[in-house]
Formats: sequence, structure tokens, C-alpha cells
Amino acid sequence: MAQTLLAEQLIEQARKATGLERFDSESFREGLDVFLRDVNACQYTESGMQRLIGSVVGALSTRLKVNAYLEQRPELLQRPVERPVFVFGVPRTGTTLLSNLLAADPHRRSPLTWEIDDPVPPPTRAMLYRDPRALARLEQEKAMLAARPEMGKYYRNSAIYPNECMFFIHADFKALMWESRGVLPNYRDWLFGQADLRSTYEYHRRFLQLLQADAPGVWNLKQPSHALWIETLLKVYPDARLVWTHRDPLTATGSFCSLLSLSHQAFMGRVDAKWLGDNCAWQAVEHANRIMDFRDRFGEERVIDVHYGELMRNPIETTRALYQSLGDDYSAEAEASMTSWLADNPQDKFGRHEYKLAQYGLTVDQVRGMFERYSSRYDVEAEA
Repeated sequence: MAQTLLAEQLIEQARKATGLERFDSESFREGLDVFLRDVNACQYTESGMQRLIGSVVGALSTRLKVNAYLEQRPELLQRPVERPVFVFGVPRTGTTLLSNLLAADPHRRSPLTWEIDDPVPPPTRAMLYRDPRALARLEQEKAMLAARPEMGKYYRNSAIYPNECMFFIHADFKALMWESRGVLPNYRDWLFGQADLRSTYEYHRRFLQLLQADAPGVWNLKQPSHALWIETLLKVYPDARLVWTHRDPLTATGSFCSLLSLSHQAFMGRVDAKWLGDNCAWQAVEHANRIMDFRDRFGEERVIDVHYGELMRNPIETTRALYQSLGDDYSAEAEASMTSWLADNPQDKFGRHEYKLAQYGLTVDQVRGMFERYSSRYDVEAEA
């Protein structure tokens, strides 16, 4: 018999797991309720359902811990998050590479994977890469890659690399991460069409105020779907600096489908290729259209462009030009650190990520037509 998930039971599990009672707010309830209604209508494997329950309880538990810590140090909420850099775009367009290069600069600050997953207590600046929690995660990562080296093809990440804002804002349950956990059309439509993400970005700021408690800095932040809610983002971060990564939409769309197929397999035990083709292509176009809509209202100059082809061919020169556009100093130390990271992380270090549009019921002409507005506006280099 299929398991029915109830919000109150999952919230109670999080409270028992942490021994904490108070959330900063219940802004997450609407999204959680919509999500669970779709989840309860979707078919999951037993292991997939347990993984999903663990993800929900884990997100709620982290939110409880973050609130408890900030209640102990309320002065942290008075510290601003100044001039953060947000990198976004159509999914799979080089946001991860650019984020890693920015994080390599020792004068900048990025939310690292391990501290996103285990933020309390927050690390000191000196311990960002040497905290016992980070070292333990690195050992787990090493074992995972030894067992499944192919995983490195899909997403270039590490415990001490920066990770997406998605992995902490998901605690407000208005996040595409949850939508990828199955065939969840109602949650998708609610998220794109009705959800108000003001509370999500306010929680985003609280989380950064926690992380910067003893490790401050100007933040580099990365998440493709920031593209969908730029005006809401700017209500919380009016001095944010915005960076759009561009890539051939044919390649990006195929890669997006392929990446989410891993989530389908993990949670449902099968891949709904037709859903992925229709849904990912639509979402990819929506990302591009919403950024263009924003630029139509507020001007092209409000967003900085970075092209994937240039970033791949000349990463240092492209990053140096980005710093100039941001108005930031580009130091010799930053360049040396970025060069070292690139040497340690060649493009196909774990093998080549291969995929075809046809696997998801898509054709080249179909996707090209969907992106006509984007392609006619920006000179984006075609890939094979």
C-alpha cells in the first residue's frame, strides 16, 4: 500500500530529532502542503519514499537548528549581507564552473557544501576548509566516488566546494529541488505561477547571516532558478549584483533532462522520459524568458552576461572581465588560486556526460523553436 505523508507528522519527526520546537515562521507550510499532495499521488519505490521522508525531515530539522542558534545570537540578524553576487541562468549553462572559480578567490565568501548541510555551529574563517565536519564529509565523498566514479560526470561538487542556494532555501518548500523528486505537476504549476518567494529570500538572508557569524565576506551565490524570481530577490537584496550565464540551449536542455533523470531513478525507480522532456524544456525556456522580461523592465545593464564558450576557452580572462564588470579587485592571489583549481578539475575528470534530446522525446528543431526569442536576442555559441 502506498504511504500517505502528512505535514504534521513530518514536522513532529523533525522536532523529535532535534529536541527543538520553534521555527522562525511557518512560511514553509503552504509549499509543504502542496508538495505532499502531489507526492501522495505519485508512485515511489520503498527506498525512494524513505529517502524523500529523510529529505523533508532533514530540511525542517536544519531550519529548527538555524532558528535556535539565531535566538542565542540575535545580533547576527542585524549584520547586513552586502552586495552579494548571484549567478543564475538556464540550468546547465556553466553556473557551477563560474561559482567554483569565484569561490577559489580567498578574498570572497561562498556557502560550502558541508556547512550548508551542517550549519550549526557556524565555522570560523580559519576552519572553513579544516572543520572536522568538512573532513568527515570529504572522506564520505572519497568513498562514494570510489564506489560510483561516474557520478562525477553529472555535477562537479565537493564538501569544500560552493553549492547552490537551493540546498538551504528548500527549507521554505518553495524550491525546484522538490519538484524534481517525481512527476509533480501541481506543485510545479503552483511554484511557477502562484508562490510568493519573499519568505524564501528572507530565510535565505537569515541562513547567510548565520554562516557569516564568524566567517564574514562578500557572498558569491549560485542557483540557476534565481532567474525565475529576480524582482523578489531584489526586494530582499536591493544591492545584489546579478550574473547570467549563457550556453547553447540545445545542449543545456539535454543536460538538464539527463540530470533530473537521476532524481527520477533514485526516487521513483524509473525515468518518465516524456515528462522530463516536456517539463525540462518548458522550465528552461521559462528561465530565459523571465530574465529577458526583467531586463525589458529594468535595463540590460542591470545583469552581467558571461558566455559558457568563453568561460571554457579562457576561464581566467573571462573571470577577470567579470570582476571588472562587478567593480571588484582581481588580485594575483585570486588568479593563482583559480588556476590551481582549474588544474585540479579538468573538464572530463570523471568522464564525459553524454545525453541526447531524442531520449526525452525532443527534437533539435522543436527546442530551437522554443528558444527563438532568446537566440534572436543573444549571440550564443552553438555546440556540437
